Amino acid sequence: MPTESEVACFEAGIKFGTLYHQFTGTPVSHESAPGLERAIEEAIRNQPHCTGVSVEIRADRLDEAIDPGIGYTELRGPLMDVEIVVSYEGREVTAAMELEEGYPRMRVVSVES
Repeated sequence: MPTESEVACFEAGIKFGTLYHQFTGTPVSHESAPGLERAIEEAIRNQPHCTGVSVEIRADRLDEAIDPGIGYTELRGPLMDVEIVVSYEGREVTAAMELEEGYPRMRVVSVES
């Protein structure tokens, strides 16, 4: 049987899988980014055991990605910094997705009892 900490980490992974695969490809501009951040946070927060979500679509990275001819780009992992907190059976897992060497790396930041 998995431990409570292992289940909590698994739950965090599920949230990241949903976030990444559900929202990548969404059209995003500087004007729509704040609303998209909130929509992603609300959608992920609905999932079981999720107690916190913070999504930041980085304006500096968005600047580089936006096609000036059309004024927007597709949301991709490298444009976002994300933190998710999951609570399960007395364990709290904080997980993050941050750009690392050009790749959006998802990782467990901490597991607390």
